[in-house]
Amino acid sequence: MNQPLKVAVIGAGPAGIYASDILVKKTGGEVQIDLIEQMPAPFGLIRYGVAPDHPRIKGIIKSLHRVLDTEQIRLLTNVHIGRDITVDELQQHYDAVVFATGAVGDRHRDIPGADLDGVHGAGEFVGFYDGNPRFERDWDLSAKEVAVIGVGNVGLDVSRILAKTGDELKVTEIPDNVYESLAKNQAETVRVFGRRGPAQAKFTPQELKELDHSESINVVVSPEDIDYDEASLAARQESKSTDLVCQVLEQYAIRDPKEAPHTLQIHLFEQPVEILGEDGKVSDIKTERTALNGDGSVHGTGKFTEWPVQAVYFATGYRSDAVDGVPFNQDKNVINNDGGHVIDAAGAVVPGLYTTGWIKRGPVGLIGNTKSDATETIGMLLADAASGALPSPSSTADITEVFAERGIDYLTWQDWQRLDAAERALGEREGRERKKFVEWEDMVSHSRAKV
Repeated sequence: MNQPLKVAVIGAGPAGIYASDILVKKTGGEVQIDLIEQMPAPFGLIRYGVAPDHPRIKGIIKSLHRVLDTEQIRLLTNVHIGRDITVDELQQHYDAVVFATGAVGDRHRDIPGADLDGVHGAGEFVGFYDGNPRFERDWDLSAKEVAVIGVGNVGLDVSRILAKTGDELKVTEIPDNVYESLAKNQAETVRVFGRRGPAQAKFTPQELKELDHSESINVVVSPEDIDYDEASLAARQESKSTDLVCQVLEQYAIRDPKEAPHTLQIHLFEQPVEILGEDGKVSDIKTERTALNGDGSVHGTGKFTEWPVQAVYFATGYRSDAVDGVPFNQDKNVINNDGGHVIDAAGAVVPGLYTTGWIKRGPVGLIGNTKSDATETIGMLLADAASGALPSPSSTADITEVFAERGIDYLTWQDWQRLDAAERALGEREGRERKKFVEWEDMVSHSRAKV
């Protein structure tokens, strides 16, 4: 009788969990999967990348929970690949290793003044307000005027959090340290800058509409920022989502101002070109007015504006980090791959290594893309298994025996359930669904606590 396929999936976010689920289904359950995660808790970007006032999206965790309840999948968290165990060592224990480590860093910021005090990456701020233990515990929110660069959903999340009150967010799962910072937020005007027009914005319609749900926020779009060229009109016809985004922006542009303490203005056709400062701190952001070329691209018009701001957030994309021992493309910030196989610098397939999710294709796309991405990668893995192309593991020892020998304090699915219960109990005392523990040691200790 053939032994079940043994696979390690690195990263317990949506990409890794979907890849594991597909593996179980495509093999008819003839597989043993260890889902290995660096953080003490699973769910990756859903836990630490989705704004706390978006419980609708966090509902995805319920479906991910069902996958992790599958008997063929074993969750092992609090394990750092490259420090606790190497990739070469993993290959001694598994037929295949799939990397789904995502992206949490911020892309490089390359305009003059990006090094001034008060300039931040959106990922840093998201990590803070989502209670990620690897990020800051306090945040300076003394700026009354703020710029957010980037017209995607992360830019909307950041700008919405900055424009809401601390009390509006206290009903969510944010930890106390986050609430204390948000309660002192001084922001009155938040400006979101995009260099192209409505049809090129990367918002999703629902996210854009939800900006207006808060009584604290007056959303503003200038009528002169509503403009389309031939390519833009074609984009609206080809995509219902694009057309809906344009409609929402148009509605914001023509309506009367809303009485609210915070103004959130979306500026289109404004290309940030420089961040200005005084005494090393942000004082203004300089933008150049752009105009459409006919093909959806834009050119600078030579008209510049300086907007007074005391803080700037770059929401221009996340960046993946390299995994020790795995070929990495430093220019694209992805693992070198051919669509699923890890490949070396010469383009040759590295036997037994695969990748999926943002670490494979870059930080673009939604949950649906992640599923199709995992399907492609797992298809390649199973084709290799069928053809005998997978290397054979040299060790029959269980990986947890290695962890135990090294004193690695790994956590399991049962440990996560204890942490989950502790966070829910903490939130219940305040009438909330959950309140996160933010310190790494607290997460581990509550995972270990015996009921």
